[in-house]
Amino acid sequence: MSSHHIVRDKQEPALLIANGESCDPDLLGQLLEWNPFVVVLDKAIWRVLDLEIKVDVLLGDFDYQPDFELIRQRQYPIEIIHTPDQANTDLDKGIAFLIERGFPAVNIVWATGRRADHSISNMTNMVRHKNRIKIVMVDDHSKITPLVGAFEKWYAKGTPISLIPVGTVDGIVTEGLKYNLNDEALTLGYRTGNSNEAAEDGFVRIQYRTGDLLLMECWD
Repeated sequence: MSSHHIVRDKQEPALLIANGESCDPDLLGQLLEWNPFVVVLDKAIWRVLDLEIKVDVLLGDFDYQPDFELIRQRQYPIEIIHTPDQANTDLDKGIAFLIERGFPAVNIVWATGRRADHSISNMTNMVRHKNRIKIVMVDDHSKITPLVGAFEKWYAKGTPISLIPVGTVDGIVTEGLKYNLNDEALTLGYRTGNSNEAAEDGFVRIQYRTGDLLLMECWD
């Protein structure tokens, strides 16, 4: 498996590969077709190299002292970025790196599953970057996006849609959902918009006044 690696002045999203649960090979292959610039986080490099994926950047704190010579033997050229800052996760640092490099969007895989603490941090920490880069986190059962301002998208009837607040989100108004919200608030841990769905074939519209809101499209 590899990426075709045709970069058009950073018009396509980058692909950021974390070190959580692997996704379906077909999903990964589809993402590689549309995400020619690949960043891998720390220990995930060995799993990625075993899949023969072309990697552009390896990024992490490297506190386990990896064998960089062996990595370069298996993948050359590769840019290795040491980010020792322990105040931020490797995923945060990977997103910040792509913002600095000027990428407009990033798709993230292998960021959920395995450890629950990593999964919830990866999902919720995305909101701090939402105004500087478009972010989509994908696994075999969900697509997660931090919303920025008003949202509108066409969905088929019955498509599962969940609205998960990070903290408190006020003034939420929705159209096109089975259970619409009318200037209401959601608070993580108390009230969320879990397991809603598109009421009919057509557009779903979401807007909110303040806060950070995750849109999750999930399937079994």
